[in-house]
Amino acid sequence: MPRVYLSLGSNVEPEKHLRIAVRELRRRHGELDVSPVYRSKAVGFDGDDFLNLVVACDVDCTLPSLVDEIEAIHDLAGRRRGGARFAPRTLDVDVLMYGRLVTPGPPLELPRPDVLRYGFVLKPLADLAPDETHPVTGRTFAEHWRTLARDGDGLHRVELDFD
Repeated sequence: MPRVYLSLGSNVEPEKHLRIAVRELRRRHGELDVSPVYRSKAVGFDGDDFLNLVVACDVDCTLPSLVDEIEAIHDLAGRRRGGARFAPRTLDVDVLMYGRLVTPGPPLELPRPDVLRYGFVLKPLADLAPDETHPVTGRTFAEHWRTLARDGDGLHRVELDFD
């Protein structure tokens, strides 16, 4: 069973929608490892701050099935399709890694380029799996975070209970 890392983010009733996502992922896949939650400014548009975290689990489904599950969870959170790429979100769940699979995309590039691009993705991933290595660079996520981090990268840790 591949180990999957998923990024979860929301800036519309984020506590509510992130809890929906974690609940549904647990229901479908059992035990989850859950990173700390971070607050960050919206990227690419003016809007409310986002709450972001990363979860990991072992899955026994194919990548296309996982993507279908994620879309169903988006639907439960009332996410609307279309519109601007950078816009408020009730919920955004992205596959960061599916085992050690490397795919150039489209439709899905893995590992997701956002891992090395955005602190709000990399920091919770580095917290959750500091010694895990990026399947392309071979460097650990903790090493990547030390390279990317700039004055905390505007991230603020927040407490959010998922139990």
